[in-house]
Amino acid sequence: MKEATLLQFLLGIIVCSTLFFCTNAEDPYLFYTWEVTYGTRAPLGVPQQVILINNQFPGPPIEAVTNNNIVVNVINHLDEPFLITWHGIMQRRTSWQDGVLGTNCPIPSHSNWTYKFQVKDQIGTFMYYPSTIMHRASGGFGAFNINQRSVISIPYPAFDEDVTLLVGDWYIKGHKALQKQLDSGLDLPLPDGLLINGGSNFTLTGQKGKTYKFRVTNVGISTSINFRIQGHPMTLVEVEGCHTLQEVYESIDIHAGQSIAVLVTLHGSVKDYFIVASTRFTKPILTTTGILRYQGSQTPPSLPLPVAPTYHVHWSMKHARTIRMNLTANAARPNPQGSFHYGAIKVVRTILLANEKVEINDKLRYAVNGISYVDPATPLKLADWFNIPGVFVLNGTKDAPPSGPPTLGASAFGLTLHDFVEIVFQNTEKTIQSWHLDGYNFFVAGYGGGNWTTDVRRRKRYNLVDAVSRNTVQVYPKSWTSILVSLDNKGMWNLRSQTWSKRYLGQEVYLRVWNDEKSLYTETDIPPNALFCGKAVQS
Repeated sequence: MKEATLLQFLLGIIVCSTLFFCTNAEDPYLFYTWEVTYGTRAPLGVPQQVILINNQFPGPPIEAVTNNNIVVNVINHLDEPFLITWHGIMQRRTSWQDGVLGTNCPIPSHSNWTYKFQVKDQIGTFMYYPSTIMHRASGGFGAFNINQRSVISIPYPAFDEDVTLLVGDWYIKGHKALQKQLDSGLDLPLPDGLLINGGSNFTLTGQKGKTYKFRVTNVGISTSINFRIQGHPMTLVEVEGCHTLQEVYESIDIHAGQSIAVLVTLHGSVKDYFIVASTRFTKPILTTTGILRYQGSQTPPSLPLPVAPTYHVHWSMKHARTIRMNLTANAARPNPQGSFHYGAIKVVRTILLANEKVEINDKLRYAVNGISYVDPATPLKLADWFNIPGVFVLNGTKDAPPSGPPTLGASAFGLTLHDFVEIVFQNTEKTIQSWHLDGYNFFVAGYGGGNWTTDVRRRKRYNLVDAVSRNTVQVYPKSWTSILVSLDNKGMWNLRSQTWSKRYLGQEVYLRVWNDEKSLYTETDIPPNALFCGKAVQS
């Protein structure tokens, strides 16, 4: 009897201990060490210097699962300071890890820094790339995919294999030469070509009858692309972490910084087919091809190449409706459509941002509402945290384009945590724009030609029911796009042009999302390994 009682007691201790560790266990960690170096590759057939990560171009992919903790030790072997930003990763409560010059000091040459963040409540197709100067034009980019947990079903048909395609424009000149050209006051010419996964000879061998999930990201620095697969319709299932209605497309436009996922079933004859990417809105049109090869094929793909449509495909706003069922379980944090109707929420502030090409001090610059942004030596986040004066001007950029000449400066919009705001992008140029917001997804509510106004009739045409939720949106030439965003993520967040030359020359702003409450539930403390630079060194 005593032995039985003792056994029950020991079993009780084991069960209690197990429950304690299970309930207090952290989500899994993924650890990476990345060596950032220069190397020689020939993406377009001409040897040139590129930026490698662990001797890879593109860099190694991150394959994560919802809620994984990511730890990346970046060792900078370049001759310049360097940062990586995590495009589309929400960085919930941790703008410290965002990897842009408004939040982080750059990693000095021949030094290292370790990022640590969680992909909290996210799924989807994302990427990473250098955020410092024009480094991105030389490489250092890679895929960042987040898969759903095994206990969560996906709201679209099962697939047999996951394929990642990083598609983008490319210059044979390195980032230093491109940067020198921009600094001299000259804009960049048309890129030299397009790449698929870092080259022009991509081949995928697939099996007839199987379904493949293609994750396609435009990693280029300026150019919109059209993507298509010869003889194979594509079913759109995801846009930047948001599931969509499963509509079928022959081709899809993907603008700079945007990502999609499509399902493709190999239903054709056993032979080779072209995978095609071509530029949009450029003269001449640049094209690159890969090969979809059916297993056992001995027949090359037949010409002509499938042609991109000649009209503007507004799929991201007109067609890609977010799916309502299962969205809370699969999309980011829970998705607002699962908890409230975004179209019924009162907008407390409207910000109209007009981009423009300007000349300041006889040099080419790009400005937003009359301010051409210049990175100060001290990150805005550090200056804000330590109350360091003279670094940036809060609300220095106005809510609407002012009159008067453009100026250089560093400013941030002051916004209140949990506010619901409208941001309208007014494109005054004859070229397409692409805008990305760190720390958030937003609802693309409306778009149109000409100048945006506060006309009530215009807002009545907004999609206030089932707009797609995403982090990067295009604005067509001489047109406008309106987004709605719930500011539920405290921190300092970069809103920037994805045309990297324009961003380098000033087309970006910051949003300071803030309240006076100091709580770890809304924002973490400064990381113990934070780098200090500028005026923050003295603080």
